[in-house]
Amino acid sequence: MKSILTALAAALLLSLHISTLAGGPFDDAVAAYDKGDYKSALQLWRPLAEQGDPVAQIRIGGLYADGDGVPRDYLEASKWFRRAAELGSARAQFNLGSLYYSGQGVAQNFTEAIKWYRLAAENGSADAQFKLGAIYVEDRRSGSVAEALDWYRLAAAQGHPGAQFALALHYAKGHGVHQDDGEAVRWATLAAHQGHMIAQYNLGIMYAAGRGVERRDDVQAAKWYGLSAQQGYTLAQSSLALQYKLGLGMARDPIQALMWLTIAARQGDTKAAAERDNLTLSMTPVEIAEAQKLAREWKSAGRKSP
Repeated sequence: MKSILTALAAALLLSLHISTLAGGPFDDAVAAYDKGDYKSALQLWRPLAEQGDPVAQIRIGGLYADGDGVPRDYLEASKWFRRAAELGSARAQFNLGSLYYSGQGVAQNFTEAIKWYRLAAENGSADAQFKLGAIYVEDRRSGSVAEALDWYRLAAAQGHPGAQFALALHYAKGHGVHQDDGEAVRWATLAAHQGHMIAQYNLGIMYAAGRGVERRDDVQAAKWYGLSAQQGYTLAQSSLALQYKLGLGMARDPIQALMWLTIAARQGDTKAAAERDNLTLSMTPVEIAEAQKLAREWKSAGRKSP
């Protein structure tokens, strides 16, 4: 832990150094980028990157990785990320690790990926800490569950919603820790408040079952199902439909129930499709038409969970 804190301090000093380089052409490049003028941004960032500015190097790497203003070129992206990574940039180290992990622009190499992820994690990257935790859980040859939890906790302490939800799952299942529904709810709540749609859904389940909370609470369950459903999570949509169908935590509303079942079915939920067809048997043609209209008009919030 001491070495990690030392690395965090070094990363802070690096960020302070980088901030002194910003301004002028760099800010002009950012302004051009924000306007979608990627070619101008590249022209302005390139001299700074060549002079050794790691932030400019990362931005150029990002342009090539995303194909913004240039043909997508992961090999070129990896070159720029590597230059910044070797200067100690945690973001670049994470990006380079991701390229090695996916085999984009470089030969796929999990050992190299973990090497760069670890450097980024030790430099304070919450994304890298979370990724290391996930790798160690999925592949015991790389590390232990205990190590995974250590990295998750570091990322969660920085507010990483994916890591917070990962901890929630470990406590809910008693995987690597003593099973504790209260801790599961605590971590899921932190992630859910940041918009993590699967954490929101799981929090709804906990309230519906009365697990890890003071009492069973259908109102809270419906609230969290609703937030997750609005983001497009199919299981939450089906669960919210059931709340409307039975009047749990809200007034019974078959139209809303059918709307959400229709949306979930449209996304491939076969159980929702069966429930939808069954529900229509007890509804009027006018009610069915209204539910179908609402389903057609609905658009997901479209946010992604880390």
